[in-house]
Amino acid sequence: MDTYIHRVQYYETDKMGVTHHSNYVRWMEEARVDFLDKIGFGYRKLEEDGIISPVLAVECEFKNPTVFADSVEIEVKVSEFRGVRLTIEYVMRKLPGGELVLKGRTRHCFVDSAGRPIILDHSFPEFSQKLKELMEENDSK
Repeated sequence: MDTYIHRVQYYETDKMGVTHHSNYVRWMEEARVDFLDKIGFGYRKLEEDGIISPVLAVECEFKNPTVFADSVEIEVKVSEFRGVRLTIEYVMRKLPGGELVLKGRTRHCFVDSAGRPIILDHSFPEFSQKLKELMEENDSK
């Protein structure tokens, strides 16, 4: 599990003064990009290596709203990895205090530039091993 902090910007709020729901998906992407950078397999590196990881699905359970200037801690963890597909889970909490804001997940696959599936175990074993280790760490918690 890793964490990322996002501060709610004024433009992310709607007429009611709360964060528009579409922004939470963007924050998941920010947190995922940060997470992959921290584990040594950032998007730039993956794309240079010929790996593209499209989003297959996004799920969000909204628990409490956020407003302008709130700080939101986003926990990121690998919950499932099966060689070609990856599921990442997110838990967002307001800081300070830790009030639950959102639980979500994104599902991804790995393809080459022609859109053909890549089995990471064969093509990119170091990245595959790192994802397996992270999934196992989270399973043991």
